[in-house]
Amino acid sequence: MHAEAGPPHTDGAAPPTAELVASLLRPDAFSHPADHLELHETHISWVILAGPFAYKIKKPVNLGFLDFTTPERRAQDCDDEVRLNRRLCPDVYLGVLQIVERNGGHHVGGVGRPIEPVVWMRRLPEQGMLPSLLRRGAVSPALVQQIAHRLAAFHDAATTGPGVDEYGSPATIRANWDENIAQTGPVVGRTLDAAMQAGLVAYVGRFLAEQRDLLERRVTAGRIREGHGDLHAASICVEGERIHLFDCLEFAPRFRCSDVAAEVAFLAMDFDHFGRPDLGNAFVDAYVQASGDGELRLLLPFYRTYRAYVRGKVASLRLLEGELSDAQAAAVVADARAYFALACRYAGVSFAPGPP
Repeated sequence: MHAEAGPPHTDGAAPPTAELVASLLRPDAFSHPADHLELHETHISWVILAGPFAYKIKKPVNLGFLDFTTPERRAQDCDDEVRLNRRLCPDVYLGVLQIVERNGGHHVGGVGRPIEPVVWMRRLPEQGMLPSLLRRGAVSPALVQQIAHRLAAFHDAATTGPGVDEYGSPATIRANWDENIAQTGPVVGRTLDAAMQAGLVAYVGRFLAEQRDLLERRVTAGRIREGHGDLHAASICVEGERIHLFDCLEFAPRFRCSDVAAEVAFLAMDFDHFGRPDLGNAFVDAYVQASGDGELRLLLPFYRTYRAYVRGKVASLRLLEGELSDAQAAAVVADARAYFALACRYAGVSFAPGPP
């Protein structure tokens, strides 16, 4: 199996659909043993787990903060995902393949008419995923410290300076918040109360006005880095002695490039979400010790608020797809409201604990 995708298809083929993805859920669609086939879906992609590998297909969607509506954009994003994730997981992200049409059926890789690019990855063990470990009570302070040291070393070597620094400016931070507020408009009243949102908007405005000097000082000090961008618990896998920080945010530099405090806050917030603030505190302490960045603590409440709001928004967007059962929708609403409640708690905003 080759890792080269070739040029994106431009022959007028239809964009990928759920039906196309379903047609690949058979062992003979792959050139390797493909037992234990599983399909996982997010608001922007389908992921097929097949034997020892995983394959990610981009949905042809435009969500404002990303646009995958053309084959060229999906192909470029596949290339970017592999390139950027190899910074932290060089042996997990294997390359880009093509879904091809051959002998009247669809296949991943090999000879045939190219249909759609797909990211080719090594399959990571489910039992090693951090959420699974947290649910089993198998995450120790020592493991959290290892994650912190790994992240601090990555940040220390990550790109900074022109082309990155501007993403840490108060203006960009404000623009990101404004976009998130606008994008949650359709779910206000379902996963987020209008009063909660108004309180968060007021908190953000006060913080940006009062802490402008601090935010600008962080830029001057080189604390804005091209990081991972989406480092919550589900983006971490422990495989033996190795820790994989995978699935970085590839489609928008303005989300991937930020103050390192925003990245630390993301995982610390998710430990809170899983009911383990002790692990979040241990993670922050270990990162500060490894990086020497004690000033980071001043920004954590603000960036924890931001990251919790983003996770609530991302969960809420699934409700707009219209493909969920009542039980699935109820689970999504509960998850989104839990994240929005966390955002309010960090910001000191009153929130309603139950359904609106």
